[in-house]
Amino acid sequence: MKLKKALAMGLATVMAVGMLAGCGGSDGSSEGDGSSEGEASKDVTIWYYMETEGHQVALDKVIQDYNESQDAYEVTAKYVPFADFKKQLSIGASANELPDIAILDSPDHASYASMGIFEDLTGKFDVDNYYEGTVNSCTLDDKLYGVPFGANCLALYYNEDMLNAAGCSVPTTWDELMDTAKALTTDSVSGLAFCSVQNEEGTFNFVPWLWSTGASSYEMDSEGGIKALTFAKELVDSGVMSKECTNWTQGDVMNQFISGNVAMMVNGPWQIPTMQEEAPDLNWKVTLIPKDSEYASVLGGENYAVIKGGNTEGALDFLQYATAEDQVKFLMDAFGYISADQTIAENQFEEGSPYEPFVEELQYVQARGPLAEWPSVSDAISLAFNEVMTGASTPEDAAAKAQETIDGIVK
Repeated sequence: MKLKKALAMGLATVMAVGMLAGCGGSDGSSEGDGSSEGEASKDVTIWYYMETEGHQVALDKVIQDYNESQDAYEVTAKYVPFADFKKQLSIGASANELPDIAILDSPDHASYASMGIFEDLTGKFDVDNYYEGTVNSCTLDDKLYGVPFGANCLALYYNEDMLNAAGCSVPTTWDELMDTAKALTTDSVSGLAFCSVQNEEGTFNFVPWLWSTGASSYEMDSEGGIKALTFAKELVDSGVMSKECTNWTQGDVMNQFISGNVAMMVNGPWQIPTMQEEAPDLNWKVTLIPKDSEYASVLGGENYAVIKGGNTEGALDFLQYATAEDQVKFLMDAFGYISADQTIAENQFEEGSPYEPFVEELQYVQARGPLAEWPSVSDAISLAFNEVMTGASTPEDAAAKAQETIDGIVK
């Protein structure tokens, strides 16, 4: 465990500078502590940040089922709120109490892998059947430093009753989306909404529009980047999208949609279980995000990462169990996710399921990064997006400022 201790101290030093920003979570914890030098090698510890009770219960069931299925290893898990996750990794590192497995947000993966704290799983775990975007999210310098936990992405939800009443077809292009949103907008209903807050959640919702133009994440001050920012501005200026979206999380957008205050929204599949429970009579469907030059969406979800110097053998044994079809289907159903394993995802849902469009959308997803400095790039993107949405900057000026920051990071 000495290697784990050395790496932990290195991580603490790096993270003292401060790095990633993320969405907050509620307080809570479950049993389980990180491994320390001299602990029994049979123990396998997991840290995760999922705050939803149903998610925690589902993960705990898989862990308990695994523990009962064999007697070589004993797995325990610890909940750490998302807002504190990176800080706790830093504290745990300095105290030599890192877990054996971390379940972390996919865009954060490259940052940690670049610090050398993750085990190189190249050749140790088969990811040939996984979606390319999910594998890319846990790959750095052509080496595999994790295993995709589950995938999600963004798509367009629409209120079918409102669409039919307005005599509109399901939009497939930006022009059609604008026209449809205008037709659906009334004094009490906004035609469209998507989260536009100034953080990673805002970046997550903006990059599909950027990528749809053909521009990359690192080309904000390009024809495509300016076009995407201009389109976002026009949505607000035309009145089809409320400027309040700059304060709405994805959960807030969903609440506005199920309350009938929004006719269409861009959101993820994790909202489906809540919508089905809280608004069983709402008539809604899902389709691909309308495109500019090409369809695009953004990869979301988590990855498993095995901590270098920890109980690698036990961690991999658990991952083999947890990524088998039965366990994956159980977890994905509880999380409202799609399997990152394409062979499972293609048969995960029944015909007509609202999740099917998200499976189709996965063909067009891209990962954020993967880049160790992605959090800084994301900050520049979300700032430009937010300033345009609030009217604080023109698309051209916001794009130029973002590009200057991005160039200083990646060039």
